[in-house]
Amino acid sequence: MGNPDPTDLINAEVNRIPFRAQNFSLNLWKDTFRSWPKTTKGWKDWYLRVNRSMQVHWAERKLDQCIRLSIADMQKNESMMIAAAYFWSDTTNTFMFGHGPATPTLADVYMLTGLDISTADEGSIYGRKSEYRVNTRNIGGWTGYIQECQRTGTVNQREHATFLNMWLEKFIFCGRSVGPTNAFLPAAELLANGVRFPLGRYLLSSTYHLLHQVSQKLLLGEPIGNLGGPWWFINMWLNAHMHKRLQWDFFAQQFPREIAEDHVLGDEESATRSPLNFGEAIIVLPGTEANEDQIGRFFQSFYNGLSRDHRAWVPYFDEENRFPLLFNFADDTLNQDNELMMAIITPRAIPVNTFGSGKNTNITYEFYNPSAVSRQLAFGQLPIKLCFADVIKPRETITCGTDWSRVVRLSPDADTTDVDISIWTPASFITESYKQWWREWREQLFATSAHTYRHMIDPEYAIPDDAVSFF
Repeated sequence: MGNPDPTDLINAEVNRIPFRAQNFSLNLWKDTFRSWPKTTKGWKDWYLRVNRSMQVHWAERKLDQCIRLSIADMQKNESMMIAAAYFWSDTTNTFMFGHGPATPTLADVYMLTGLDISTADEGSIYGRKSEYRVNTRNIGGWTGYIQECQRTGTVNQREHATFLNMWLEKFIFCGRSVGPTNAFLPAAELLANGVRFPLGRYLLSSTYHLLHQVSQKLLLGEPIGNLGGPWWFINMWLNAHMHKRLQWDFFAQQFPREIAEDHVLGDEESATRSPLNFGEAIIVLPGTEANEDQIGRFFQSFYNGLSRDHRAWVPYFDEENRFPLLFNFADDTLNQDNELMMAIITPRAIPVNTFGSGKNTNITYEFYNPSAVSRQLAFGQLPIKLCFADVIKPRETITCGTDWSRVVRLSPDADTTDVDISIWTPASFITESYKQWWREWREQLFATSAHTYRHMIDPEYAIPDDAVSFF
């Protein structure tokens, strides 16, 4: 159940939402997206080579869809991501937009990447050392890494692991070094050996932790700098959440064909094909570099809230079945995977910084609170309840394997033992108690006119003479 009395949470949180600190200088965002997963010469050809041997292995371990996304030249919408970051709540791990809390969930991870979110976390990655090292110094960056690690003939286990190491570091978790390291090689070796672990959960916790770090810097007015992290996934989720407002047609997009980099196209041959899933459709959407005018426009949309016609709480609808889905919120015949559904709706603590990408990197955890955004999962929306508030402190350091096991097995302050997904019918709605809860939030959080903030972001923006506060 939700918490019917929001007073304490509102009083504690309202001034911890970054936009309230009014630190809007674009200079704070210099180099923030430096680790963005740009295309690298030779990567697509290496993918084609390894895929021929490992396609079945990847599919069985729910890696194939996400690995294939790496051949797209993904464009970042810097203005949209910057504007959204000012609405992040560190306590609820949600964006507190004017139309209501929203956040990436494990359902989004599954729908956009296909990664494993339901395998039990046995801590197999914790403290693991790689069996061998790869030379990553003075080799010419990622292009040199490919030349160093790619082989001819049969793809052996070592080449497979080094391929996955690059995929994890450059395209998934986007290390701060902006170049090859061995930080992800232990995880890559496990995946190459067929060991299963919930990689999709780690992606989500890394997303939350990145936004936590950004929000803390914004509150203090400190430069964001290059934190690394999966900005690409935030970009994808925002495009999905905003697709009605931005008028994106997912089914009109084109994804790169799996052809060699030096392939010469015939007269009637296309370099692209129709996407196979929502991830492929969304990852190829256009982007834009950061500028104050666009940041201001996005900020105003988030602050005022999307109109009802533009809200996409559940953006993954395909009435014509153009994308072959294994899971669909609106189709009872496709959402009967009890293990998957329980993974999506169960509150949990998820480890983060699990791959140790630096001497000063501490392994910690982030809370997953699906009840905060129940309507994104086609459930009824109650006031937010923080299921771990009286169980464990947030973001403490994990120092040993015992800590890891304790964290991933934490029982939330919520009873899920009698949940029977087999009789569940999708029905998204909001309760009267939630309406009251959100009304009190809005009165505190959005009392100033959006025009005032937009002028702070873009000094050239002229505040209309008739602009007034909402409350």
